[in-house]
Amino acid sequence: MSENKSNDSSRVVKGQELEIEHLTQVASITPRQARRLLQKHGADWPKLKQEAEALKPKTDDI
Repeated sequence: MSENKSNDSSRVVKGQELEIEHLTQVASITPRQARRLLQKHGADWPKLKQEAEALKPKTDDI
């Protein structure tokens, strides 16, 4: 049997968008930054959160 790869790829994209949305909410970063982190680190959530923390704007100036 052959696999329908178009369905598989659409699921991955949908999942990635959910991960991007989640990362932007928990880490207060932009969707663009979240996409870059996910491309770089995949689903390594401890590493993603660590990298996202480094991207957050500093609030000690306020």
